Amino acid sequence: CMLFDQIWLGSYMSGGVGFTQYATAAYTDNILDDYTQYGVDYIKKNHGGIAKAKATQEVVNDIATEVTLYGMEQYEDYPTALESHFGGSQRATVLAAASGVTAALATANSNAGLNGWYMSMLLHKEG
Repeated sequence: CMLFDQIWLGSYMSGGVGFTQYATAAYTDNILDDYTQYGVDYIKKNHGGIAKAKATQEVVNDIATEVTLYGMEQYEDYPTALESHFGGSQRATVLAAASGVTAALATANSNAGLNGWYMSMLLHKEG
């Protein structure tokens, strides 16, 4: 059943968000790594390091906003990154993944990471 889902829905939805979220990590070059590393450097500087920040919405908002804005600036400064991530859903997913990973690392809380993902999506929508 799972194999069927991956093959059928993966190919059926290849232009949609489902496939994008499934396969983004495999083909984002080092861009996702760069955004996440920026986030890790940010939490070391401003939140005391990995697993040192409190799992509050204010902390998640701060981290997700910083990482998302950094990523959006990088997409504007380097047009080849836009070409590499040729769909808006791919760019949004990369920004959200970096924000979520960074928030989870900062707080050692997976729910904070999920909130970071959603915060990034909301910010990207409004940005």
